[in-house]
Amino acid sequence: MGSLDGKIAVVTGAARGQGRAHALALAAEGATVVAADIADQVPTVAYPMSTRADLDETVAAIAAAGGTAIGVVTDVRDSASVQALFDEVDARYGRLDVLVANAGICGFAQVHEISDEAWSDMVETNLAGAFRCIRAAVPLMRRGRFGRIVAISSGAGRGGMRNLAHYAASKWGLIGLVKSVALEVATDGITANVVCPTTVATPMVLNDSTFRVFCPELEHPTLDDARPRFAGITPMRQPWVEPEEITRAVLYFVGATHTSGAVLEVDLGSSANRT
Repeated sequence: MGSLDGKIAVVTGAARGQGRAHALALAAEGATVVAADIADQVPTVAYPMSTRADLDETVAAIAAAGGTAIGVVTDVRDSASVQALFDEVDARYGRLDVLVANAGICGFAQVHEISDEAWSDMVETNLAGAFRCIRAAVPLMRRGRFGRIVAISSGAGRGGMRNLAHYAASKWGLIGLVKSVALEVATDGITANVVCPTTVATPMVLNDSTFRVFCPELEHPTLDDARPRFAGITPMRQPWVEPEEITRAVLYFVGATHTSGAVLEVDLGSSANRT
């Protein structure tokens, strides 16, 4: 038996990367997983985003491992789309126990180069998208007197970073959002916490667009070119971690009863440079 037998979990951004790892792990613990993802390209994002085939692959992988999941196309930038997701959860299962607000995008630009459209997509996905999901999830969790909310922020949410002003602003704001929610639901059997990952080996990071940012002097930089540049900015001198490393932090918060309003940094030692 798993620790989440009978529980219902929603994971946003679940088509690939971190979201898929979180969804697989929750299902392995017995949860029925609702895997949500935009499964489409956002025009201001420079790298290829997930597809419906990716979302179907997540659901299939859970089923192949003996778990239960459904996939729901959801744009967290849109309130109606988010509400439809949670209405479907309520109609199908009548409860919600876990929300992993993982959906996110990234992009690199100096602040004077960020367009209104790029700023809006970043904030609407990373911050307002999490807000919409939490807003819809809390009433369902309150009804069951149980809930675990885990939001995925970033090391960029703990300090400024060059070329990432819009990303850092969205991820920093996410921490304030979740800490406030933790106080509001503290007596309802619900916890709300944040994981701040370092660079994670996912398509959001390991792509040609990002490689060009880290290797500007090269016309066609490769993964091998970028690897030492990423490693050079972490105290542990490792370039990135696998998604499953972040999933371990997510599972800790899902399993913890008395931890709420906390931030857990999985960042290759970078938190040692911050108070």
